[in-house]
Amino acid sequence: MKILVCVKQVPDTNEVKIDPVKGTLIRDGVPSILNPDDANALEAALQIKDQNKDVTVAVLTMGPPQASYMLRECLAMGADEAYLLSDRAFGGADTCATSTTIAAGIHKVGNVDVVFAGRQAIDGDTAQVGPQVAERLGIPVVTYVEDIELRDGKVTVHRQMEDGYEVIEVQTPCLLTCVKELNEPRYMSIGKIVDAYKKEIPVWNHLDVELDPKDCGLNASPTQVFRSFTPPAKGKGEMLSGSIDEMSSKLVDKLKEKHYL
Repeated sequence: MKILVCVKQVPDTNEVKIDPVKGTLIRDGVPSILNPDDANALEAALQIKDQNKDVTVAVLTMGPPQASYMLRECLAMGADEAYLLSDRAFGGADTCATSTTIAAGIHKVGNVDVVFAGRQAIDGDTAQVGPQVAERLGIPVVTYVEDIELRDGKVTVHRQMEDGYEVIEVQTPCLLTCVKELNEPRYMSIGKIVDAYKKEIPVWNHLDVELDPKDCGLNASPTQVFRSFTPPAKGKGEMLSGSIDEMSSKLVDKLKEKHYL
């Protein structure tokens, strides 16, 4: 069995700032990390590998050349193979174009039984790429997976819901998007870190995955962003004290003062 995990290198959102003039992310000096939900997806694949000796785990990402460092982190966690989709033709892609490229990369890898992905990336928070990749591959998808069991070519999962979970069974090949409640990602080991830097990571461009430049990147992105901005800081709140009647009276006075009433 071959499991492929879609991963993404993202800026650490705890340190991200927005340029107030340009409305774009200030990436200078901001560290890049493995997207947290993707780490849970990788851990799920590695746990299956731990239980089955005939399982191979591959990781695939689309990004700039420096994304190879993140891929080596995945190898150091236990992945067997890593692939990087990197080409100027892929630049400026929205979720629609991104899913086209990633699906082409998965076709290039070949013979994949189960595709894992994180629920969503912390830089975009769209949760769209996983389902779109499944659509392009023509395979079933289950999102928000919080428990997984593989048996006899079938996958049984618990799909997280607000008030419980659904139990869903699908045939392989299929795509699953994972939530953080699924597991706790493992740490890299020293030995595997050394081994990770000995492995070759293939870098594929649009020709390698048989994509026309007009079908990927900015050229194939229907989404248009007109403006990005951070909302202004809210003013300090005011606490009212006294009895119910006194607080109600003060509140009405405040609303009248601001011409809300």
